[in-house]
Amino acid sequence: MSKLRSALAASALSFLTAGSVAAQAITAPATPAAAAPFDIVRTEIVSNGADVAFKVQVRGKAGELKPKATGQFAGSAVYSYVWPTSLDSATVGFDSAQGILALAVTFHPDFDDGAGGAVNRHVWHPHWVVLTKDPACGPAALKVKDIPEGAKPKLPATWPGVPLLIDSPTYPTTLATDTVEVKVPVSVIGATEGVKFDGVTSALKVNGNLHAPLLCVSDVFDVASGDLSLPGKVTSITKGAHAH
Repeated sequence: MSKLRSALAASALSFLTAGSVAAQAITAPATPAAAAPFDIVRTEIVSNGADVAFKVQVRGKAGELKPKATGQFAGSAVYSYVWPTSLDSATVGFDSAQGILALAVTFHPDFDDGAGGAVNRHVWHPHWVVLTKDPACGPAALKVKDIPEGAKPKLPATWPGVPLLIDSPTYPTTLATDTVEVKVPVSVIGATEGVKFDGVTSALKVNGNLHAPLLCVSDVFDVASGDLSLPGKVTSITKGAHAH
């Protein structure tokens, strides 16, 4: 597990300029050390008409494991299925070049972070997040990027009002048998040609003191590529490719 975390962190800020890739979907070997609901066996992003479908298939039942409620926000946990991408953070409404733009499907029973105060602690739900490295989270670890007090960065319309670069869109999200799928309107992402991605399952933890860094990646369960090299490439159905 520490090897996976090291691979994730070491590649985190360099993959945005990675070279061309040949693969489209990423097929991953089983990782016996990972819990089956978070052991990635395949992940892909498919552009099909009006939607771009983010999909991940796991060895076990998707979404079966959830963090235990602690009864308080500080120190609570978040479990997530994540697609790190090569998309610029400006794609979804943040300032440009803020870090790694990732789509995440999360579950956290101790707090709500829906746009406009919407309640979402009881369901798996999607977020866009911007990830950066921060040694305060641990050696070479990642966090969701904080918004410093007094700063006024550009934020999406569905930003949930927390001091993080996070967005809370209401994209259709399903967890069925072994697969998690999120359908993002193609109008959000725009052209998908050349967009690269990977797949990660992880846990995050809210800082017990509620200070920056507020939300750190505390554990990495699995990385589809093994090294966060972003070997995936968005598939376009309209160009003759087929979804799996």
